[in-house]
Amino acid sequence: MNVAIVTDSTAYLPAEVVARHGIRVVPLHVVLDGTERDEGVDVDPGQVAAALRAHRRVSTSRPTPSAFLEAYEAAAEAGADEVVSVHISADMSGTVDSAVLAARHAPVPVEVVDSRSMGMAMGYAVLAAAEAAERGEGARAVAGIARSRARATKVWFCVDTLEHLHRGGRIGKASALLGSALAIKPLLTLEDGHIELAEKVRTSARAVARMEDLAVGAAEAAGGDACVELAVHHIDAPARATELAGRLHERLPGAPEPMLVELGPVVGAHVGPGTLAVVVAPRPGRGD
Repeated sequence: MNVAIVTDSTAYLPAEVVARHGIRVVPLHVVLDGTERDEGVDVDPGQVAAALRAHRRVSTSRPTPSAFLEAYEAAAEAGADEVVSVHISADMSGTVDSAVLAARHAPVPVEVVDSRSMGMAMGYAVLAAAEAAERGEGARAVAGIARSRARATKVWFCVDTLEHLHRGGRIGKASALLGSALAIKPLLTLEDGHIELAEKVRTSARAVARMEDLAVGAAEAAGGDACVELAVHHIDAPARATELAGRLHERLPGAPEPMLVELGPVVGAHVGPGTLAVVVAPRPGRGD
């Protein structure tokens, strides 16, 4: 069977990786001062960071079902017999709902996967799906591989302020920290599609150092540095992200060099400038 892979723009996969595997990407939308723009097409992270710092109105919205249907139809026209469509956590966005609606009208069967994640935590699941499809696996097996890798992947992140997560309604139980946000720097994680508090620390430097330690520990728990892939995300903080990626590479030399990927406008709008994140993804067959 010929299985096509579709995802959304919040996977933040590098363009060359998308092209190499023939992955179709459906963009989410960013609304700046009332004007809707497509992520990765006509708005970039710098514009969103500047808008947030200037306290301008920034919001996000999911793709329409018709956008997904166009992607599924294009995949079928290109020869796909089935489609696996992997997306941002349904607790963060209505994107999965749009994909499910579109799948009902697609010309070929579509397996929609709620990754329960976002960013490269989802991106590595998309890559695992693409590689499985290239090996000739059917849609059900490919979808299972994507779910398994997403479930095994760990992510931690620290934000400069909880303001943006709170305003967007995506802060989860970490909302309890709002009253003490000046006294502590929360280290956050994703648990089954939700943002949760991992730890409370006193400074930004300590939060980043602790995030590094947790990433190294996760790699060791997955079987060692040769058994994982890593990514470092940031929004408008390239120097700090580069330093963090370098330290991780020194401590985990057996792993591929961490991918350094700036968060896009959609996720950036909710976490805010200065955010750093680390993703540890066990290689397929590890940490399931």
